[in-house]
Amino acid sequence: MFVFEWIVGVLFGAVLLAALARKCGVPYPAFLAMGGVGLAFAPGVPNLKLDPELALALFLAPVLLDAGYDTSLRDLRANWRPIAGLALGAVGVTTIAVAVVVKVLVPDVPISAAIVLGAVVAPPDAVAALSVLRHVNLPHRLATILRGESLLNDASALLIYRLGVAAAASGTLVPSDLWPAFLIGVVGGLTAGPVLGVISLRLMRIFEDPATTIVLQFVLAFGIWLVAERLGLSGVLTVVSYAITVARHAPEQTSPRKRIVSYAVWDTAIFVLNVLAFVLIGNQIGPILEGLGPQQRLSYGLVAGAVTVTVVLVRIAWVVPASGIRRIGFSRGATGKSSVLGVGTEFERGLAHERLGSPDLGPMAGLAVAWAGMRGLVTIATALALPDEGPGFPYRDLIVLTAFSVVIGTLVLQGLTLRPLLAWLRLEDDDPVGHEVGWGRAEAYSAAIDSLDGDETEGAEVLRQEFRTALEEAEIDEKGLASEGLPADAARRRAITAARDRVLHMRRDGLIGDDAYYVLEQEFDWAELSVTPREDA
Repeated sequence: MFVFEWIVGVLFGAVLLAALARKCGVPYPAFLAMGGVGLAFAPGVPNLKLDPELALALFLAPVLLDAGYDTSLRDLRANWRPIAGLALGAVGVTTIAVAVVVKVLVPDVPISAAIVLGAVVAPPDAVAALSVLRHVNLPHRLATILRGESLLNDASALLIYRLGVAAAASGTLVPSDLWPAFLIGVVGGLTAGPVLGVISLRLMRIFEDPATTIVLQFVLAFGIWLVAERLGLSGVLTVVSYAITVARHAPEQTSPRKRIVSYAVWDTAIFVLNVLAFVLIGNQIGPILEGLGPQQRLSYGLVAGAVTVTVVLVRIAWVVPASGIRRIGFSRGATGKSSVLGVGTEFERGLAHERLGSPDLGPMAGLAVAWAGMRGLVTIATALALPDEGPGFPYRDLIVLTAFSVVIGTLVLQGLTLRPLLAWLRLEDDDPVGHEVGWGRAEAYSAAIDSLDGDETEGAEVLRQEFRTALEEAEIDEKGLASEGLPADAARRRAITAARDRVLHMRRDGLIGDDAYYVLEQEFDWAELSVTPREDA
């Protein structure tokens, strides 16, 4: 019973920390990390341990599927060079640099274990960075690169991680053995993911109920990861390519009700997984520190601090000089603000495709990309997935402690300062997504009018007039963009609010019962969802 009460208390504390983080405009994983530090030293904390073999599947499969579903394949193709430079180059250089630092400070650490530590701390975390980017006006291409990097760097880091763990267990590390495993994992994962996506789309057509559909989504996420790992494929690339495939076709066969409920459940699940990860890692830090002598604590603390500094400096050195990431096209404009060259100047009505601008990354935008390299859930999951310390895997405690220190250091240092830095840099573009939304909205209104041809009812005429008014507003716009919402949305919102208040009073006065009220409430909810939301909602 105590463990259950403790879990409830932890979840309540996490909710408060997340609310405080959003109010401060910082990534909520930064506050969760500080909460994990508190748990590491709190008395009476129950000893919770996770099976190492379960860690990667539990934490990474749903997070990667959620991120992959929201990824634009078109944007990935347009920015593949800088994304590859970060996902492959930056991860590889960081892994090597960390391994060298660890070997210098602790010569007894096997090279395979040092490489594993490098792979654990190499990949930045998407959840942390994107939670900051939601609060700032960041150029679309830069945000695309960060999203793409966060998906693909996990694959490269985990491949190195797997090979390092295997080498540590066997006691040998043969570089010539790396390429076959790498090619099988990459090619196999990119092939299996889309195939499984097509199969799952057909399977999901059978289920209409939102609850069973969402459960199936999670079952598929975990199942695909487990199948990929059993076959020796890259679980990351398999899940990500699966998610991108499903995202391209699922909207055609998914009802609005299932989609709305599904998004809410997945957002909640990702938050709970982040909480659980920080709780479990914090739960391990206390026993690790208690088992170390004073000299070992000092030595491990020195390694943790040196590795944290290394991962930050290596990313800056890789990105800012534009040695490994190119063709983003940021430069300092004439107004003194940073701008994106080429974006917003070559759009065509109905098709807004980003062109690559200047071949080099400007130092201002490079600094933003470099400083967004916060570590989080992936680093924690891979650290938790290490086998227990013993003859099979040496220095596990050092790796877990260092990984947690890197997560804490980057989330606190970079997470709390990223938003002010982006505001100071004033990176801007011509809002390509906004342009595409405006043009897409105008085309949708035109199609809606065409669908009403031949319908002479009064209701159809009212709709026709509303859509025509919206299209007239788009024609007045110099770029042909339709404004957000329909002309009658404000009036419709007032009417729904008045109707909702009247029914609520009827319920309070006993004129209608709760069952009738809930039916009407759901009708009003769906009606309000069809109205463009207010900016302050």
